[in-house]
Amino acid sequence: MNPEASGHRYGPSFAQSRTKSRRAALQAIYQWQIGKQPLIQIEAWFLAEQDLRGADLGYFKELLHRIPACVEELDRGVMSCVGRVENDVDAVELAALRIGVYELLYHPEIPYRVVIDEVVELVKRFGAEQGHRFVNGVIDKLARQLRSAEVAE
Repeated sequence: MNPEASGHRYGPSFAQSRTKSRRAALQAIYQWQIGKQPLIQIEAWFLAEQDLRGADLGYFKELLHRIPACVEELDRGVMSCVGRVENDVDAVELAALRIGVYELLYHPEIPYRVVIDEVVELVKRFGAEQGHRFVNGVIDKLARQLRSAEVAE
């Protein structure tokens, strides 16, 4: 059984803490995309000013720092599905897509269905009205490419 899906890795709220981490990371990555501020400055602001109680701070920091570090690779994944990225994709959707592609590539312990559900929920909460449909389609297509054995099961 997968710890992310079951919520039992470190206790019953593990999945919830990851969800909170993704939510904060989406907002922080959005801020980085729009303002191009140094990541350390964005991180410091979030830790000081945002309510991150219950979030997995290690995972928040990982997403915040690793996604920009490998953004070209992540965007190539998005472009393989849609042929466009930064200038044509809504900034919230782009941040969510980058989180989803990152998790598909670098966190195989997280089931692809969890990755899809999480990024779709982020866009439903913070994105444009129908943006979640676009994100769902892209991440689903990428999951079939990147995790073909898991999807086939």
